[in-house]
Amino acid sequence: MPVISPHVPRPVATLSRVLRGRGLEQAKLRELLDRARAGHGAALLVRGQPGVGKSVLLEDAVTATDDLIVLRTRGVESEAPLPFAALHRLLRPVLDHLDRLPDPQARSLRAAFGESTDDVSDRHLVFLATLNLLSEVAGERPVVAVVDDAHWLDDASSAALLFAARRLEGEAVALLFAVRDDEVGAFDSRDLSMLTVSGVDADAAEALIADQLGAAVAPAVRAELLDVTAGNPLGLLELTRALSAEQLSGRARLPDRLPLTEGVERTFLDRYRRLPAPAQTLLLVAAADDSGRVSTIARAAQSLGAGADAMDAAEESGLLTEVDGVLALRHPLVRSAIYGAATSSKRRQAHRALADALVGTPQEDRRAWHLAASVDGPDEEVVAALDDAAERARRRGGHEAAAAAWTRAAELTLDAHARAQRLFAAAGSNMAAGHPAESDRLARAALLDATDPLLRADLIALQGQVEWNTGSLDDGYRLVCEAATTAAPHDPARARVLAMLAAALASFGARSVGAPDPTTVAPPPGPDAPNEELVAGWLLDGFAAVRRNDWAEAAISLRRAWETPIAPDASPMLHHNLAIATMHLGDDTRAAQLHDLQLQHAREASAVNMVEHALTRGVVFRIATGAWAQATSYAEEAMLLDRNLGLDELVTFPLAELAVIAALRGDPQARARLQELERAMEQHPPRGTISGLVAGFAQWAAARQLDITPATALHHLEQIELPIARGLTALDRIETAVRADRRDLAQAWLDEIRAFAEGTDMSWAWATVHHGRAILGEGDAEENFRTALEWHAKSSRLPARARTQLALGEFLRRNRRRTDARVPLREALETFETLGASFWAERASQELRASGETARRGADLVATELTAQESQVAGLVRQGLSNKDVAGRLFISPRTVDFHLRNVFTKLGISSRTELAALALDPA
Repeated sequence: MPVISPHVPRPVATLSRVLRGRGLEQAKLRELLDRARAGHGAALLVRGQPGVGKSVLLEDAVTATDDLIVLRTRGVESEAPLPFAALHRLLRPVLDHLDRLPDPQARSLRAAFGESTDDVSDRHLVFLATLNLLSEVAGERPVVAVVDDAHWLDDASSAALLFAARRLEGEAVALLFAVRDDEVGAFDSRDLSMLTVSGVDADAAEALIADQLGAAVAPAVRAELLDVTAGNPLGLLELTRALSAEQLSGRARLPDRLPLTEGVERTFLDRYRRLPAPAQTLLLVAAADDSGRVSTIARAAQSLGAGADAMDAAEESGLLTEVDGVLALRHPLVRSAIYGAATSSKRRQAHRALADALVGTPQEDRRAWHLAASVDGPDEEVVAALDDAAERARRRGGHEAAAAAWTRAAELTLDAHARAQRLFAAAGSNMAAGHPAESDRLARAALLDATDPLLRADLIALQGQVEWNTGSLDDGYRLVCEAATTAAPHDPARARVLAMLAAALASFGARSVGAPDPTTVAPPPGPDAPNEELVAGWLLDGFAAVRRNDWAEAAISLRRAWETPIAPDASPMLHHNLAIATMHLGDDTRAAQLHDLQLQHAREASAVNMVEHALTRGVVFRIATGAWAQATSYAEEAMLLDRNLGLDELVTFPLAELAVIAALRGDPQARARLQELERAMEQHPPRGTISGLVAGFAQWAAARQLDITPATALHHLEQIELPIARGLTALDRIETAVRADRRDLAQAWLDEIRAFAEGTDMSWAWATVHHGRAILGEGDAEENFRTALEWHAKSSRLPARARTQLALGEFLRRNRRRTDARVPLREALETFETLGASFWAERASQELRASGETARRGADLVATELTAQESQVAGLVRQGLSNKDVAGRLFISPRTVDFHLRNVFTKLGISSRTELAALALDPA
């Protein structure tokens, strides 16, 4: 027998009565289940008006599916504040498989369901656990998961199920969702396959009515009913039932037309109002309830004077059924009709009764929300219960639910300061949930009440974070400066951290007329201040100096910050900005140390956003040093994380890095990489601190295409503005300007990098200066090239060193010193081949042949046509990772990894992991 999730009401109408005329829809659903049986999982959204038959179609689809494991859940409107409630119902029958998941995922899912006291460190782990649990269960038998009324899912369950729905490739899992046309909720169904269910035709309508009455009705009446209901089966059945025999025969006038939903609700409401008062009370309690538990509803109704007789009368009316201790209203429209018609005071009484019935049970969150619905003014008991519910939701990763609880608690709070604190907490939870607009709205509301300057500073800083991530970097900078200024008279240390953040934004291009100089906001820390305060002060000075192009001061301050030890548990903002600061000086060694440590800690903590952050920032210095294979691996992993987790706003950064690597290598796919980046930038324009880097990298990649003129390349390079990107492209810019016969521009750019080198004394910068002097004719060219190579020997930037070796070799050959030219040309060729830089390797090879030496043939590489996901899977497997470890890295299931790995084997003509590891895959 199939496994069935408990506590999910079944449709009460018989299938035969409401499946008239649904052959096409039934076939579509059968096809989806057949695909799941074959291991080609997918999701389908069934959409239509209330009463059109969505639930019955889902019921029919899973009837007689003994070969499938059937899981069910349903969205309940009043459950919106209960994080992961619907998901818990869906997965409860298979939670005994949790031990098969990686421990961080299993622990996160248990915490999300309130089965442990652990915090959910990153709720993406809950999403991945959901996918992998379904995958593990499907390894025994194909799974069909049915989610009715998905528009009413709590936000956390919705996010987890949509995450799984978009990643079923290669899984024996079908996900079926049903939503109402007139309800949107938080269920983002934009990219799901959809089956729209409309009204039935005239023949099916006639059969439905005949099934209901056991007799035909007057043709004119039938036509009128079909017109009024647009063929909606529930409308046909309920409105027909509401008509008298005289009306059905056509001898009496039909009622005035009503909109379909209102008309069906009216028939339910008429039936409700004919019941005795105690039965009406019990039905109102059931409508206000979200659990369906007989014991809870019965206790609450009893306290309001409705006993066992009321339950009998409600069931006999057909508006309520009981199955296995679970009460279910006939249809969601019954709930909306009864609850909507009740007075506000009766609704509050029902919720209070339900809250009292839950005293002493584990249902603290439900009790808190019933208490919240039972009052219409400030109430300390209710506020305390909501605070506790919010904190529990936050710990479980239910950020939307936490925000809702703190927002409602704020509404019931009299004290302005306490109200502002709760709104701030709600705003922070909304930001964590990825709802920046709502976060900003709540922060603005809190500022109306907040009088404490430090709370105001925190609120303004949060607004700044929203702004620089979703709107304007300049406006975000202005707000952070305002926050720092607000905090300064009351807490200089906190103000200094905020000022440091503002200066960091400015170092990435943020500007705002009228904003104060961040260095003037708070006094510098004293010499005996804690190291954390000293580091914040030096970072502030260093970032501010970067903005002024005062490279000597920037180098002094940033190096002091790096050399001052701080505890591992010091403010993440300090650790984050210490790593970011390495970009400004191009300190590749320190960048590797700090970003790799950041990545290690992020992986250990399963902090997905920080993993993505460390990966993409770590790619930047790997591009500079020529660790292009690892850079490609990191950028592809970040890109897949962004896409697998729906973080579309971040994907342009790794795409820009991949475009640059392909262009620097002379990869045949470089043009396609650039076009993919350009499309992504159109769809999701980069924002915040990555905007300057993405824009600069896009221009760099465009300038390095093989089929453009020097003038066109120069045009692209002139568009690069961010100092970090200008430093990375300094050699390209100078050489391109010379080739385009713009020596004036080349000289200006040489002077720029010379000023940087004089201020920072970075080896790579001095090497670029002497290379530039050589090609511009400043002094002896050979001497400058050789001096550049001496500086390169102190730097880890291999591509730049090889280019100087190539330039020196070309210079010597042109000056008829062919024998002398061979050594630097050989060294350059070897480096370019190691990097997989085919364009540069061919150029070095040609020069070497022109010098009279036959260039050896490099090792044959296996060219591949793998997709990005297949390439990443192959690369991680080659590193020795198991399928489970690869799945954890890429946020897909182990079975999806196996699916991609089999494709890799087929495309490469191999059959084992050992053979894959032995291949010399093309590093591009």
